[in-house]
Parts: sequence; structure tokens; C-alpha cells
Amino acid sequence: MQSALPNSSGLANQPTRSLVESIPGRIAVAFAATLFVAACAHVSIPLPFTPVPLTLQNFGVLLVGLLLGPAAAFSAMALYLAEGALGLPVFNPAASGGLVQLFGATGGYLLSYPFVAAAAGWTFRSLRLPSAYARAALAGVFATLILFVCGSLWIAQILHLNASSVWTMSVAPFLPGEVVKIAAAAGLAASIQHWRRA
Repeated sequence: MQSALPNSSGLANQPTRSLVESIPGRIAVAFAATLFVAACAHVSIPLPFTPVPLTLQNFGVLLVGLLLGPAAAFSAMALYLAEGALGLPVFNPAASGGLVQLFGATGGYLLSYPFVAAAAGWTFRSLRLPSAYARAALAGVFATLILFVCGSLWIAQILHLNASSVWTMSVAPFLPGEVVKIAAAAGLAASIQHWRRA
């Protein structure tokens, strides 16, 4: 007697879609990414000589880009900026928040986040290297370069700074920390990619 139920091989051959590939799943992932970056933003240490604080925010943006890919990461970080512009407490809590913070001295960093995340995701997926960690690390370096360029040019215009002051206030103090953040984000991204393929 032939069973009316489909066999397991038939089920295996049917196309399936995971939750994260559905529209509700993508929306949920985007919101989760904004919550993660917001949590990282609240790990912050203000510095007396610059309006730019030491924060884990950049680490969060890099990791979102590496894990989600360029399009999804760009969308998630655009949503993050929209949340901040509406006054939700997603930015660094030491500043004023809302549009004032978004277009203030550190606005160049914030406004670059969609592009930084997209650059990290695109580079990670485009490089043809055998090591996932090397690809993720190089993607992090490239994305962080975009972050520093945007943030530095913005702060130079807002505060009318010369090149030396910009270097001292918005680049040099943060380079050691960025190396650690890139290494950590690359390590996590490579490990998660390996786990997904296992």
C-alpha cells in the first residue's frame, strides 16, 4: 500500500525559506541589529579633549555589516539612525540625543554607519581569500577607514579644525581601540560563518 504522506526525500527536495529570509524575519533582524548597536553605544567613556567618546558602537556596526551583508546591514543602520533622530535612546548617552546629536560634532560618524556597515558586508563577501578571518579583518579595516574619513571631515567642518587638530581629536586616540574592535568583530564573524557552514 502506497503511503499518502510525502516521503522524507521529497520533503528534502522542496525549496525552503528560513525565518530570516522572510519579510517579517528581515524586519526582526534589522530591529535586533539596531538594539545591538544601541547597547554597544551605551558602553561609552567620554574624553576631556574631544567630543568623540570611546565606545563599542563602531564594533557593533562592523559586526552587523559582516554578519548581515551589505543591503541588510545598510537598511538596519538606516533604521538605527531613524530611531535616534526620533529621540529614542540609541545613541551615546553622554550627548544630547535626537537630531541635535545626529547633526552635531559626531554626526559624521553616525551618518556614515549605513555605508560603513554596507562596506564591511560587501568586502567580506567579495574578497577571495581562503581565510574567513582575513577577509573579515580586511573588510573591517576598509569600513573603519570610511568611518574615520567621514567622521573627521565632518568634525573639521563643524568645529573649524585644522588637520593636526582633527588628527589629535578624532583619529589618533582611537586607533588602538579600533584595532581591537576590528579583530574582535572579524573573529566573531569568521566563527559564526564557520558554524553556519558546519
